[in-house]
Amino acid sequence: MLIGYARVSTQDQSPALQLDALRAAGCERIFVEKASGAQRDRPELKSALDFARGDTGDVLVIWKLDRLAWSLSQLIDTVDLLEKRGIGFRSLTEAIDTTSAGGRLVFHMFGAMAEFERSIIRERTRAGLDAARARGRMGGRPPSLSPKDIAAAKAMLKDPEITVTEVAKRLKVAPSTLYRHIPGGRSSS
Repeated sequence: MLIGYARVSTQDQSPALQLDALRAAGCERIFVEKASGAQRDRPELKSALDFARGDTGDVLVIWKLDRLAWSLSQLIDTVDLLEKRGIGFRSLTEAIDTTSAGGRLVFHMFGAMAEFERSIIRERTRAGLDAARARGRMGGRPPSLSPKDIAAAKAMLKDPEITVTEVAKRLKVAPSTLYRHIPGGRSSS
């Protein structure tokens, strides 16, 4: 069975173009989602995946790749899940069909390119951090509390009338930040 999945990003958009294409392709059941592609929780996609069965040769059909996933890695993860369950995948616009050997080859080439892209990004990030470190710059967020703030917090915590929460409020940080800078809280002051 061909199972269609259509998605539009906002409530104002219409999925009519996608629905027409999915019906013309022969989809017997179509699931329609109104949600951003970046959103991980997409109930209609989950319903479509739950409805599809691998033992009967079902195929998930979409109008265009970006309707299924926001990123290439997310797309590959979804299609890998389909493949493991024995469910085919077809994109009408890009003419990808994993039920054929050629379609699987094209899709695996996409996967290889995505992995290559992730590796390049990791290498560039590492090189940038190394270069910054060599110039004396450290990455990350500056500390929330200065040594002077920590000393003041320890002094306030010596007074049993002042709570950790009150000290944190005075220093404009969360109590968890205070505990991170002063492990043991009141007992270490």
